[in-house]
Amino acid sequence: MAAEIVNPRSDSKTHGAASADNDSSGTGSLTGAPDEFFDPAFALHRGGKMAIQATVPVRDKDDLSLAYTPGVAKVCSAIAENPDLVNDYTWKSQVVAVVTDGTAVLGLGDIGPEASLPVMEGKAILFKQFGGVDAVPIALATTDADEIVETVVRLAPSFGGINLEDISAPRCFEIERKLQERLDIPVFHDDQHGTAVVTLAALRNAARLSGRTLGDLHGVISGAGAAGVAIAKFLLAAGIGDISVADRKGIVSRDREDLTDVKRELAEITNKAGISGSLETALAGADLFIGVSGGTVPEPAVASMAPGAYVFAMANPTPEVHPDIAHKYAAVVATGRSDYPNQINNVLAFPGIFAGALQVRASRITEGMKIAAANALADVVGDELAADYVIPSPFDERVAPAVTAAVAAAARAEGVARR
Repeated sequence: MAAEIVNPRSDSKTHGAASADNDSSGTGSLTGAPDEFFDPAFALHRGGKMAIQATVPVRDKDDLSLAYTPGVAKVCSAIAENPDLVNDYTWKSQVVAVVTDGTAVLGLGDIGPEASLPVMEGKAILFKQFGGVDAVPIALATTDADEIVETVVRLAPSFGGINLEDISAPRCFEIERKLQERLDIPVFHDDQHGTAVVTLAALRNAARLSGRTLGDLHGVISGAGAAGVAIAKFLLAAGIGDISVADRKGIVSRDREDLTDVKRELAEITNKAGISGSLETALAGADLFIGVSGGTVPEPAVASMAPGAYVFAMANPTPEVHPDIAHKYAAVVATGRSDYPNQINNVLAFPGIFAGALQVRASRITEGMKIAAANALADVVGDELAADYVIPSPFDERVAPAVTAAVAAAARAEGVARR
């Protein structure tokens, strides 16, 4: 069976036209129900965005005897004797579980598992559309880290990989680490690593455009949540000169006594310059700003950055620095929005990363595999490189194959591939 990209909806009579009970307030005849005539987003989502479709026919008793009993018993017995055969004779090796607890959904925050489902369905169809990978949304009715780990471990025999999604920090770090320790399939928290991969790809090309290397750069990240921490660690692994991270109370530094364990670890490996104080203080003379926090950075702080700086203001829907302001001072500007050039969009990374890992049945996703993905993504731009084109479009058909091939090759090189 496969997760098919379909929109199973009722007929247009029930959702496509206004009724006498509807009014322009946006509610339908049921209290609190959306009026789909006025908001097409609700019409599109009616019935969900995906369905399950069989990959084999069941047309007659012969088909039935093969797809189900008695034929299926032979396959079950073979797998019982040799468990590795599950990857060949079931969907396991090509299906990812998209797991959330609904605590950090988009910019909506802790809205719960039911309200998170539209996002998880969306993630699943992006897996299929952009990477050819089937995915199943799983929203859990618990926020306890250990309960989430135990639940996913028990579900894992059905899946070839686990994509953790929209789980709030700092629990997301603990959950990912414990699952990676207990499972022999890829476990990947996309809010962390997908964002980091695409950011690195864009930064490599921004540096190439101006004849610089990562080692030449001193950057500042606004936001010390899942994405900010992961980006900082990933850029350090890739060789950036220095990176500082700011939270709501200022720069994460060793002299602060209010740090969580995660931020204390971050203080040990970042901020070589020993900067203290506010984000605005850190931006003075910086070559790079990365925003993953929301809020607004004052224009004078942006103006204080080094000449030829890069501004990656990735908060949605409102970037930390409006592109019109950023362009006054920065050589390259990127956002998280699709209506501006250089969109830092995770869909450029996660479908190909999982496709490559599943292709070789990798036991995990390594740092080397993620760096390979970032390099492949950057290389897609090639000779078309320009200030308004440092990262390809999600709809560029070269992206997923390039990332998939690079990740698969890196998995083999690092010894985590099993085929």
